[in-house]
Amino acid sequence: MGDHRRRVVGAAAVAGLVAPFALAVGTAPAQAAGSCTTQTGPHQKQVEKFLGRPVDGKQSATDCKAIKAFQTKHGITPNIGYAGPVTWGVMDLMNKQKAVGNTPNKAGKCPVNKGRIACVNLTLQLSWIQDGKNLVYGPVPVRTGRNGYETRTGLKKIYWRHIDHVSTIYNVPMPYSQFFDGGEAFHSVGVSMWNPPGSHGCVNMTKTTAKKYWSLLKTGDDVFVYGRKPGT
Repeated sequence: MGDHRRRVVGAAAVAGLVAPFALAVGTAPAQAAGSCTTQTGPHQKQVEKFLGRPVDGKQSATDCKAIKAFQTKHGITPNIGYAGPVTWGVMDLMNKQKAVGNTPNKAGKCPVNKGRIACVNLTLQLSWIQDGKNLVYGPVPVRTGRNGYETRTGLKKIYWRHIDHVSTIYNVPMPYSQFFDGGEAFHSVGVSMWNPPGSHGCVNMTKTTAKKYWSLLKTGDDVFVYGRKPGT
């Protein structure tokens, strides 16, 4: 395998792997595995409001159960029901994504003079396909590169597509891969789009989104990546 192909499968293949981010930042209290914390987190009221819980700023058993379920769904660790900065960061991002509605390019940062183009807003972790000023598909949440593996910004082109791509180094499936910058590609993964801390550079998508991108894009189509992912 040449250096180029090794870089393709190496940098992108581990995009779906999960790292225990919350443990690393040291903000969650020590707790036995599988248990539920009784401690009130620094973002208690914000998390309670997001989950539709009574907003009293005090941890309860029911609060913890609701927070823990959210953490488990999105792969936030440790999933002990603590209303810490990682959990609130995911919720805050969800709120900002929802506020975008159907006008993801309202600020005009993604080029409208390229015809069909796939846009990636790293700041909001959103992607969409547009044709000129017309929205073709999206916006949809995506999962881009974590700190140290940031998805590179700028104008690129899809140069290689492989629908059943599998890393020969890590044996990690990368379905519907569309490579646009070295080892960086659009492809589907089996984790939540809000799973921290992110990929190793690829733009992760749900299977539904990746299949749609596969059907709408082709080799040579433009891709524009801009912004900065929170936490990078």
